[in-house]
Amino acid sequence: MRLSSSLRAAALLSAALFTTACASGGARVSTSPSSPAALRIYHVKSKQFVPFNQFAADIASNDIVFFGEQHDDPATHAAEHAVLAALGDKRPHVVLSLEMFERDVQPLLDQYLAGTISEANFLAGSRPWDRYATDYRPMVELARVRGWPVVASNVPRRLASAVGRAGLAMLDTVNRGDRRYMAAEHSCPKDKYYTNFVAAMGGHGPGGASASSSMADRFYEAQCVKDEAMAEALVAAWRAAPAGSIALQVDGAFHSDYGLGTAERARRRAPNAKTVVLTAVPTKDLARPEIAAHAEKADYLLFTRAPL
Repeated sequence: MRLSSSLRAAALLSAALFTTACASGGARVSTSPSSPAALRIYHVKSKQFVPFNQFAADIASNDIVFFGEQHDDPATHAAEHAVLAALGDKRPHVVLSLEMFERDVQPLLDQYLAGTISEANFLAGSRPWDRYATDYRPMVELARVRGWPVVASNVPRRLASAVGRAGLAMLDTVNRGDRRYMAAEHSCPKDKYYTNFVAAMGGHGPGGASASSSMADRFYEAQCVKDEAMAEALVAAWRAAPAGSIALQVDGAFHSDYGLGTAERARRRAPNAKTVVLTAVPTKDLARPEIAAHAEKADYLLFTRAPL
C-alpha cells in the first residue's frame, strides 16, 4: 500500500525516535524501551527523577496505566509511543485505549487492525483527530503489528454535545442505537473534579452568575459522560484480554490528572486493578521544571520540551 507523504514522515519520525527490530521468523516485534531525548521523568513518591528503564519497569507492574497528554505537544506523543513500546516489552499482552476515537467507529478500527480494510478506508470513516499521522498513528501501528486490541473509548461527540446542551436528562431520550455508545451507568457528583472543571473553564460565562452556573453544570455533565464511556470501554477491554494483560489509556490530561475523571471511574468498575497515573508537562526549560506546581496531579510527571 502506497503511503502519503505525511504518513511516510510519521513512519520516519517513529523510526528515528524508537528502536524496532523483528524477532526471528517475524512473529514478534521487539521494541527497546529507550526514552525520547526531550523527556525527564519525575517520580512523585520518591521525589526524584528516574531513568526511563526504571520508570518503565515500575509502571509495567500495574494493571492499568493512565497517560494524560497535552494534545498539541509533539514530545508528549513521542513519549506515549515509548511508553507503549516499553509496556509491550515487559508484559505479554497490551490493550491500548484511546480517547481520540469514538465508540461508534470501533468496528472500523477492528477491521483495520485485522487487515480486512485499507488504512485509507479506515481513516475515511473513523473521524481521526487532526495530526493523527504524526501523533497517534505510531501507537496504532505498533498495536496492529503486535496483534494488540485498540479501543475506541470515547462517546461520540454529537452525543456529548447533546448532553452539553440539555444535561444528563438527555439520556432519557436517547434511542437504543445511540445509547449503546454511552456508559450503562453515570455518576457526576459535584466533587473535586467538578471544582477543577469549573476553575478550568474560568468560573464564568455569558448571562450572569446564574446562567454561568447552569452552563458549567451542563458542560461538566458532558465531561462526565465522556469519562464514564471511556472508563467502561477501557475496563471491559482489559477484562476481556488474556490473563496478564496491561491496559494503557491515553487521554487529555484533565481526564486523568489527580486520579480523577476517567481514572476514578475506571477504578470504580475495577476496584482490584492496580493503577498508575502519568501526566505530561511541557516545559521550556527541562533543566528547571516546575515540580511543585504539578506534583499532586500524578504518580509520575513526564516533563517534555515545550514547542517553541
